[in-house]
Amino acid sequence: MGAEERESARERSRVHGASAVRRGAPERPRVRLDQPRAPRRTLWPEYDPEAFGRLSEKIARFLGTGRFIVWMTVIIILWIIWNVGAPSGWRFDEYPFIFLTLMLSLQASYAAPLILLAQNRQDDRDRVTHEQDRKQNERSIADTEYLTREIAALRLGLGEVATRDWIRSELADIMKELELRQMVDAESDERDR
Repeated sequence: MGAEERESARERSRVHGASAVRRGAPERPRVRLDQPRAPRRTLWPEYDPEAFGRLSEKIARFLGTGRFIVWMTVIIILWIIWNVGAPSGWRFDEYPFIFLTLMLSLQASYAAPLILLAQNRQDDRDRVTHEQDRKQNERSIADTEYLTREIAALRLGLGEVATRDWIRSELADIMKELELRQMVDAESDERDR
């Protein structure tokens, strides 16, 4: 073993412990807490839940339309007509229509969960909308209470402010007093003469 190799082994043993170097274990990268872990590989297929939810809502909306009922009725009628009226070699589902029953059951077994998923997503949207409406109502109530207090304060303040009518009545009273004084002064001047 050369000097460089010994120095490298000492450094590894200092960092990772002497036992890891002796066993020949590979170096493990240090775990960093400030960075997210790399995603693990799984056997399960990965999918985007939002995209799947949007697709299920589109399907559920289509299942709830008259167009779907009409198309389903037309397909079932054509299925029955073909399997009753077609030559026996071309028929793929004889009279008890077992395959048709299987297809309708399969369609129903997929439709029910898709509709439930769409309803759950709608419930989540409704819950968020309800929460936003509640917060908006709370803000509106707080604003209304604030404005009510401000108007009450203005009314109290206006009770102490001289209004136009009050000033007019005061001026009219002063004019009457002046006229009375002039009359009294005029009478006293006439007596003095």
